Amino acid sequence: MKRSRGILMAASVLCVWMLTVVHAHAAEEGAATKTETATQVFKWVNFAIVAGVVYWVFGKLLPPFFRKNAETIGSAIAKATSAKSAADAQLRDAETKLANLQKEVAELRAVSERESAAEVERIRAVTQSDAQKIAAAAKAEIESAERAARLELKALAAKLAVEGAKTLLVKQLTPRTQESLISSFVKSLEGRPN
Repeated sequence: MKRSRGILMAASVLCVWMLTVVHAHAAEEGAATKTETATQVFKWVNFAIVAGVVYWVFGKLLPPFFRKNAETIGSAIAKATSAKSAADAQLRDAETKLANLQKEVAELRAVSERESAAEVERIRAVTQSDAQKIAAAAKAEIESAERAARLELKALAAKLAVEGAKTLLVKQLTPRTQESLISSFVKSLEGRPN
C-alpha cells in the first residue's frame, strides 16, 4: 500500500517536472506551434508512463528476486565463514600437534636411548653372571675330575701296592714261614680271654 503511494507520488512529481520542462522549452521557442507543443507533451507523458511502468515493474517484481538472491548469497557467506572458522580450528589443531610432535619425538628418542642403555647394562650383568656361573661350574667340574683322578690314582696305587705286596709275600712266604706265623698267631690267641 505504501509502496503504491510512493510510486504514484514519484510518477506525479515526474509528470509535473516534465510539464515544467516542456513549458520552459515552449517559452524559449516562443513561436512554436501548438501542435509541436502537444507532440512534445505527448512524448513526455508517454515517457513518464513508460518510466512509471518500468519503475513499477522493477519496484514490484525485482525486489523479491534481489532479496532471495541476497539471502542465498548471505547464507553462502555464513556457510563459508563457518567452514573457514572450522578449517582455521583444524589448522591450529594440526599446528599444535605438529609442534607437540617434535617434542614427542625428542622424548621418545630420549626414552628409547635410556631404555637401550639400561638393556645394554642388563645384558652385560646377565653375561657376567652367566660367565661367573660357567666359571664356577667349570671349576667345580675340574675339582670333581681332580678328586675322581685322585681317587682313581689312590685305587691304582692301592692295587699296585697290593699286587706288589702279593708278589713280595709270594716270594717271602715260604711254607716254613707260614707255619711259624700260624703258630705265633695261635699262641697269641691262647693268652687272651674270650
